[in-house]
Amino acid sequence: MPVAHDHSAAVPFTLRPFQNTDASAVARLVTEGVRGHWTYTEAQFRESQDPARRRLVAVRGDQIIATAHLYPFDPATPDALRLDVAGDRVALTPLYLRLLADLPAGFSRLLGVTREDFTEQMELFQTAGFRNAWQSWGAHLPLSTFDFERFWPLEERLFLQGYEAEALDPEVPESDWEVMAALYAQGVADAPRNPTTQMRKLSRNELRDVIRREERAFVVRLRGEIVTLTRLKPRGQEVDSEMTVTHPAHRARGLATLVKADALQWAREQGFRTAGTGGTVLNLPMLRVNTRLGYQVERMWITWERTV
Repeated sequence: MPVAHDHSAAVPFTLRPFQNTDASAVARLVTEGVRGHWTYTEAQFRESQDPARRRLVAVRGDQIIATAHLYPFDPATPDALRLDVAGDRVALTPLYLRLLADLPAGFSRLLGVTREDFTEQMELFQTAGFRNAWQSWGAHLPLSTFDFERFWPLEERLFLQGYEAEALDPEVPESDWEVMAALYAQGVADAPRNPTTQMRKLSRNELRDVIRREERAFVVRLRGEIVTLTRLKPRGQEVDSEMTVTHPAHRARGLATLVKADALQWAREQGFRTAGTGGTVLNLPMLRVNTRLGYQVERMWITWERTV
């Protein structure tokens, strides 16, 4: 049943479950809430019969003024629900409290993710008993400014040691896919992580299929053996880094910098305009690599946590 609220002199609003006819307004609110960082369409918002997924809206007159969504965070964190909110800040706390009063069973904590300049979301999490648990960063590099010549001395020094960077031929032999799968597993095990930067575990076949289907991979070889791997995923005019990993025996030589520089040069030559990357602030080595490459770090992403 809708619940009416009246905050001081504000016009009353009601809370109710999301309906498909709300999709266009909710898409607009969510896009505005992330400051246009992503653009959402009404096709992405539909009523759900899943009892673990709940979306509410706040309605004033005939206008949708705010929305809140509660849903399972990720298979890697099966005990957690994620809370997303957008819209008029005066309605966000009532929406949150309505969801909190009827949580689905089987979950022990709530997580929220927001960039530090998303003011209304930051205020809600700060005042609703959440703790600032983890911080992540994002960064972008305008490829028009990227100059591979800066890395020629590094490339020459590593070449004299036997290392060579190259774009991966998707039809390499199975032995190379075995090595890359082992490298990937090593990277998943070694990388600092938080709930928003979890690496999905991939088998050899899954890794091979995803690279062939939607990515471009680059490697460094030492006498034919792959020792460093990075992957790019094209998204329109942008390429995103999916993962960079070097075999432990070959780290601290500049191989990650070289292979990412090689990948960025390819992206520029292919006409992509921007490269994106990111990760947890705990991953200092990769932060240093991306700084050398010229990435411009953006505002911090905060993961908030509250037990229930």
